[in-house]
Amino acid sequence: MKKLIFAAAFMLSCFSIKIANAQISLSINIGSQPDWGPVGYDHADYYYMPDIDAYYDVTDHLYVYNENNVWVHRAFLPERYHFDKYRTYKVVVNERNPWEHDAVIRSRYASYKGRTGQAIIRDSHDARYKNHYREVAEHNRKVAVRNSRVAHHNAQVAKHNRKVAVHNAKTARHIKKKERKEHH
Repeated sequence: MKKLIFAAAFMLSCFSIKIANAQISLSINIGSQPDWGPVGYDHADYYYMPDIDAYYDVTDHLYVYNENNVWVHRAFLPERYHFDKYRTYKVVVNERNPWEHDAVIRSRYASYKGRTGQAIIRDSHDARYKNHYREVAEHNRKVAVRNSRVAHHNAQVAKHNRKVAVHNAKTARHIKKKERKEHH
């Protein structure tokens, strides 16, 4: 009897742990959303931008757009996309691979095309957006790293050039000295 009660208690505790795990799995990605994203969403998988019929993958920080009938994922949009991501309207889409049914998405959100005035994270004073993903800050960090590498390379080149200049000066003195000996 004790074994039966113990087994039942054990099964019940396992079931309770499963329920607790399911309750904890709430996904919040405020910190992943870019500063130009719309406010009011604790979680966003994608932004659909009706003005350009393209998506932004919030988690991977990639644009998803159609290029020659193939949906591609890139860090930047091609130059043919002229739009202001801070002003264009973004629709939060929490569906897996929404571009796979783009016609439905495009039709569903056609009325949002041309809209402006959407509140964005950058301009929000809400404390939950304090540590949002800053695309510009990340870009600037990468540029600073690249600039540091370039500066180091330039310093190495300058050091090499000084050595070459010293060598050339010594060679020139040696040649002049040799020419003077030949003239005498």
